[in-house]
Amino acid sequence: MITMAKLSVNIAIKGLTIGLLGIAACPVTGQTTFLRLHPDNPHYFQWQGKPTVLITSGEHYGAVLNLEFDYRKYLDTLAADSLNLTRTFSGVYCEDPAAFNITDNTLAPKEGQLICPWQRSDKPGYGGGGNRFELTKWNDDYFSRLEDFITHAKRRGVVVEFVLFCPMYRDSMWDLSPMKASNNVNDIGDVPREEVYTLKHPDLLAVHLAFTRKVVHELRAFDNLYYEVCNEPYFGGVTMDWQHKIVDCIVEAERDFPEKHLISLNIANGRQQVTSPHPAVSIFNFHYCVPPDTVAINYGLKKIIGENETGFRGSDDLLYRTEGWDFMLAGGALYNNLDYSFSAKHPAGTFSGYTSPGGGSPALRKQLAILKRFVESTDFLRMQPQSDFVTSVKPDLTTTFMAQPDKQYVGYLHIPLPNRPKKISDHLREGITAQLKLSLPAGTYQIHWWNTLTGDVTTMSAIKHDGGTLDLTSPAFDNDIAVKISVEE
Repeated sequence: MITMAKLSVNIAIKGLTIGLLGIAACPVTGQTTFLRLHPDNPHYFQWQGKPTVLITSGEHYGAVLNLEFDYRKYLDTLAADSLNLTRTFSGVYCEDPAAFNITDNTLAPKEGQLICPWQRSDKPGYGGGGNRFELTKWNDDYFSRLEDFITHAKRRGVVVEFVLFCPMYRDSMWDLSPMKASNNVNDIGDVPREEVYTLKHPDLLAVHLAFTRKVVHELRAFDNLYYEVCNEPYFGGVTMDWQHKIVDCIVEAERDFPEKHLISLNIANGRQQVTSPHPAVSIFNFHYCVPPDTVAINYGLKKIIGENETGFRGSDDLLYRTEGWDFMLAGGALYNNLDYSFSAKHPAGTFSGYTSPGGGSPALRKQLAILKRFVESTDFLRMQPQSDFVTSVKPDLTTTFMAQPDKQYVGYLHIPLPNRPKKISDHLREGITAQLKLSLPAGTYQIHWWNTLTGDVTTMSAIKHDGGTLDLTSPAFDNDIAVKISVEE
């Protein structure tokens, strides 16, 4: 049996040595380029010195751990579609092919295609095939692949959310983890899967902390990176004191770094108010935010509110297009659609006909790029979620608005949709003409209507308004439309 003290010392020393070598191999980036909270409005990011929102439609998190996945083609696709975020899992967790009914799941590598942070031993018996793992020895090939992935992401203008851990939802996931005792030669991890991410087992916790320190040292020079502690920790017995222990470990490991990385916690599916947040956490991510009221619930934190996973609503693009627009115009700063058109066989996101529980397509990625362009066309740093100025909308539509009073007002309108429509065709509507009544101060207003499918913009003649109620009529549209109202100087 390896004691916690011995394991901690062995891995910490190796992690520091190898980590420092990794730093020497990477150019140290400038102080202002790192992804951080924007100093003028911490509800949004600053990256490479510019105000930034992160919007994407990305693969199911196996880009690094699945050797069969061509991440360069994948990143080329994101860049070509003008998207700027990807989410990837570390390799301490993977899935079996039947998990969650996902077709060609990138998180379920074929036998021999899983690459992990730890070396394989010379002893057979790993649950996914091949030899068991040695939890005191790092896999240099893994860290080379991880660093290459982040390097190529940066070249394409893509930020990486690196997810350190994931709960063991089912026994089949725990049976594939290198941290389970049957899968390693260190006699570590002989625990129930619901106790993996707790403080109950010091030897297993030492593995978590050593891995976290190793990652932080290896990736210290990358400015296009933030850490998420654990995917969906509200499942599988993950405790908050364990999450805070990992946060503290990241903070301590970066203590002497000139630049620090942002840290994310995944809070809930849907909505939840964050109470007593850890002061080092800057990003609070949620899943399946329909409607996006979790943004308003947590807006007072003055931190990033993100939606970094969607799905389980069906495959239609409209569902995830409306979800993204609603979330971002509610004041969110990060939106990641879970895109099942990516697979190992289709790294460019061309897979169609899948039966996975969500959506994703080349068309949807282009639509989300329009959302990103729309937000970037506004002075979003100076805007806040606000709809008091909207006094009437006909016909009945779901609406989300933001405003910088006396300067700019933006909104999104779409047909009402249930969370999981049984038959989406029952809800679709063509040729809609929206009539809005807005309570606005006197001024001259320029109105721009955005087609969310094509990105085409219809600009109306400037309107001189004496104050009070302003009546607006949209062009005819199918299902959804966006509007930007600017005050002329």
